[in-house]
Amino acid sequence: MTPAEASARTLEVCKLAPVIPVLVIDDAASARALAEALVAGGLPALEVTLRTPAALDAIRAMAAVPGGVVGAGTLLTPEDVKAAKAAGAQFGVAPGATDRLLAACEEEGLPLLPGAATATEAMALLERGYTTAKFFPAEAAGGAPALKAIGAPLPQITFCPTGGVSLKNAGDYLSLPNTVCVGGSWVAPKDMVTAGDWAGIEALAREAAALGR
Repeated sequence: MTPAEASARTLEVCKLAPVIPVLVIDDAASARALAEALVAGGLPALEVTLRTPAALDAIRAMAAVPGGVVGAGTLLTPEDVKAAKAAGAQFGVAPGATDRLLAACEEEGLPLLPGAATATEAMALLERGYTTAKFFPAEAAGGAPALKAIGAPLPQITFCPTGGVSLKNAGDYLSLPNTVCVGGSWVAPKDMVTAGDWAGIEALAREAAALGR
């Protein structure tokens, strides 16, 4: 998979909804019901971060949910890429970008949303052929004003800002011409997942899905 092909695919995923839920799953037993609630609420693209032992099993469970497009987040190594692909991930997300990680995704055919926080990092991705990226950590890196500034000289790159994005500030990012969607964890609060409040999570998803319209 070429960088251009990867960016085209991740852009398609990012266009599915204004918010990609960023999910840290501790218990894979709840993964399918969580995915069903989020998809029913209008958020079909799901990022399961590889931060817990349950993550790969959660991806396997979510991959079977009709209408869902499940990706693996926090990809750091080529081994992460292979494991995510084998578990059924349809795209990957990384906090940054290294040559080894980019090469692994290209070799495995896993479309990657690589991270960039500065103009230099964005330029390096563009030089390799990536035109869709994750702006991370969004709020710590200067928020919507910083992303707007980066977009002025680099209009070729489309971003999905993640990191400190919430219902309160998501609109600031979504109003930018170089932002296609945002990533956020607020649509699946840990206490609601633990309680199995799928109706509540579906309601949060519907609220998020209406952003930017």
